[in-house]
Amino acid sequence: MTDAYIVGAGQSSFGSFPEETYRTLFREAYEAAAPADLDPGDVDEAFVGTLGVGGRQIGLAGPVVTEHVGLHGVPCTRVENACAASGYALRQAVMAVESGMADLVLAGGVEVMTDTSAEATKYWLGVSGETEWERMAGTTFSGVYAQMADAYLREYDAPRRAMSEVAAKNHANGAKNPKAHLGFECSVDDAEAASVVADPLTLYHCCPTTDGAAAVFVASEEVAASFDDRVRVAGVGAASDRVGLFQRDTYTAVEASERAGETAYDAAGVADPRTDLDFAEVHDCFAIAELLAYEDLGFCDRGEAAALVGDGVTAIDGDLPVNTSGGLKSKGHPIGATGAGQAVEAFDQLTGNAGDRQLDDPERGLTHNVGGSGGAAVVHVFEAEGVSGA
Repeated sequence: MTDAYIVGAGQSSFGSFPEETYRTLFREAYEAAAPADLDPGDVDEAFVGTLGVGGRQIGLAGPVVTEHVGLHGVPCTRVENACAASGYALRQAVMAVESGMADLVLAGGVEVMTDTSAEATKYWLGVSGETEWERMAGTTFSGVYAQMADAYLREYDAPRRAMSEVAAKNHANGAKNPKAHLGFECSVDDAEAASVVADPLTLYHCCPTTDGAAAVFVASEEVAASFDDRVRVAGVGAASDRVGLFQRDTYTAVEASERAGETAYDAAGVADPRTDLDFAEVHDCFAIAELLAYEDLGFCDRGEAAALVGDGVTAIDGDLPVNTSGGLKSKGHPIGATGAGQAVEAFDQLTGNAGDRQLDDPERGLTHNVGGSGGAAVVHVFEAEGVSGA
């Protein structure tokens, strides 16, 4: 079995682009990801993540966009796992390479979310939860995460301000990211004082709905040797859970994330994620989701996430920076593109191309992508060239 390497990664700008289509956004990401010496004729396979917000092209959505970028005839599979769609598309690409079935694979995702009505957007977001007993019963996605936040704050006697500290941190990082949807700073007090969306979540505790696309090229060790930039995929883990929040044993942990992280750590040889990782991109669709991720992924013990962000550990100059891209909160959340977009940030950080938010010589980073409220999760661990087995 060969190792898998990312040899190119890029994304479109994330935001609201009424003049663009899902085809043109995907092409922008593809062109940003493609290495200068890439021959499209060498691409063996493609996996494209999308939920299909608005119902534009649900059937054969993958071949539509790969044909548009010049990959006509390449086997292509659409991957749908809600907000984890392109994280799973990347996992499929890694599996295809590691198994020897392909030497060069495109993984990516795309979504257009800002040109539907508020009611339609609620519908399309709601289908990623338990449809019959959550969405059709009137529960919105912010309502689902508000239940998780309320349970967490009560169980650990944690302050709501911790979620505002997550929001302020991610906006500060996103202000350094020219691709971010909401590339401005906000203060902790701004987040605390904002309108309540679903108690206890305020507006700044919720990510935006976003248009955008992201793409990643995954290559075998032999093929990767011919490219200038290479990042090894050191570990992959994935897991699923009951889709409905009411079906689970706890509201204060995402068990799919925990299991996916454990699998990825075993593969990558990560014994202590707090010290063995140099940064992480985690799924912060709502601020409570980032706090839960700290604990699910072993960055701290249960009930200690508020202290972790409050002490600055996850700030960009902390011991374990989290969401240097701005995260979903600031960079944006085009559902099908989010997981691949996280990999773009990891690739940029590990190849020294993260611009104003570049960390000092990071060697190992993690991405964590969640579908819905935790019905699916996928975790990747990446290593820079020259680290461990790279």
